[in-house]
Amino acid sequence: MSKHVTHWIGGKPFAGEAERRGDIYEPASGRLAGAVDFAAQSEIDAAVAAAKAAFPAWRDASLSKRASILFRFRELVNEHRGELARLISSEHGKVVSDAAGEVARGLEVVEFACGIPHLLKGGFSENVSTRVDAYSILQPVGVAAGITPFNFPAMVPMWMFPVAIACGNTFVLKPSEKDPSASVRLAELWAEAGLPDGVFNVLHGDKAAVDGLLHHPDVKAVSFVGSTPIARYIYSTAAANGKRVQALGGAKNHMLVLPDADLDLAADAAVSAGFGSAGERCMAISVVVAVDPVGDELMAKIKERVGRLKVGPGDNPESEMGPLVTRAHRDKVASYLDSGVAQGATLAVDGRAPEVLGGAGDGFWLGPTVLDHVTPEMDAYQDEIFGPVLSVVRSGSYEEATELISANPYGNGTAIFTNDGGAARRFQNEVEVGMVGVNVPIPVPMAYYSFGGWKDSLFGDSHAHGMEGVHFYTRTKAVTSRWLDPSHGGVNLGFPTSG
Repeated sequence: MSKHVTHWIGGKPFAGEAERRGDIYEPASGRLAGAVDFAAQSEIDAAVAAAKAAFPAWRDASLSKRASILFRFRELVNEHRGELARLISSEHGKVVSDAAGEVARGLEVVEFACGIPHLLKGGFSENVSTRVDAYSILQPVGVAAGITPFNFPAMVPMWMFPVAIACGNTFVLKPSEKDPSASVRLAELWAEAGLPDGVFNVLHGDKAAVDGLLHHPDVKAVSFVGSTPIARYIYSTAAANGKRVQALGGAKNHMLVLPDADLDLAADAAVSAGFGSAGERCMAISVVVAVDPVGDELMAKIKERVGRLKVGPGDNPESEMGPLVTRAHRDKVASYLDSGVAQGATLAVDGRAPEVLGGAGDGFWLGPTVLDHVTPEMDAYQDEIFGPVLSVVRSGSYEEATELISANPYGNGTAIFTNDGGAARRFQNEVEVGMVGVNVPIPVPMAYYSFGGWKDSLFGDSHAHGMEGVHFYTRTKAVTSRWLDPSHGGVNLGFPTSG
């Protein structure tokens, strides 16, 4: 065991001795690869204090200075994309090419934030009353915290901190303790880019670190991405402590396939979106809803494609799908195969004994799995499995399928596959889901739009990045001003009116 990951506080690694630590595993081999320090209250206070101390100067830094540092950070992350991808792959398990794509999507938000001089333009109205002008300005909120999940250790933090920092806030990131190294490497790149000490901090830990940030009086805003039960807890706890909150929760993303769809395109999309990153994506397709009479034909095409997938270590260039992040998570995901069959589903593809490139060893392996004839009352349908298990539901009509999707308590993402423009337009209008793809299986919006779902997939009013992200990390101040000329009329005790 050689790796040791610690906090990044005030522009440098934490030099103290941790009271508690967590294990870091290599999912492909099951090997214990190192340890990560867990924050005690003293480290939580130190990280927030560093951010608070750095805030006044960073708030007052010019927009051009902020933008120039962001541009430099963008270039550094791009230069080190391969290194970051390998770090992510080694701790998460996803293949290196997928990890590199994650970094690239995170960079899109950095590039969006580089336009902060334009994004922070306020409004101005001249002569709202006689010789009175009114205008609005956007100002940062202060110390912001980000609590992020294991499945995207670079991209999801980059949904948050580039926009927060560009808006003039300082930031404390609490990444997942399962794959913590990428966050510290990003902190080092921020320092190299010239970001002042204390503007960006990384705090490792478990629930104690999360609660420390949620209750800390100097943290003004909290962003979160993770499961719905935790999102609900984050939202209620942080809001009760007077913080603004955006908490993005879980998902059960459906892909609706109509009879007129290109079934080869639909099968490719279902397999790609269902098994990429071993299904550990909040935007993964976990349910395919096939409208009669195409279910059997679509199912055959999906099985054929799944049979060709190559499962192996993330650093093997031939691997298309890696292991799951932990042994416990692998076992939990695998349990849905037994419950699915017991509740009446057909196990069309069993991934419990996959052929692994180079040998499975003691890694956390579960191959691509397909459950057919799944119905809404089954656990495999109701729960967010968060693994490589694709459920296929048969439906008798477009109306029945759309009602099923809209009735689901989650409302993160969905997709429709059809060649009928009218059906697609009707679907995007009617479906009760926040992000919709038309012949696009993973409808993650570009950085200049905002990411977030509806219903149990979002707690709070603000989505991530885009202009909603800018508004979340700023407060609007309205100013009304009058500069008197020498011929003013003197005292007037009447109630002021517009004239």
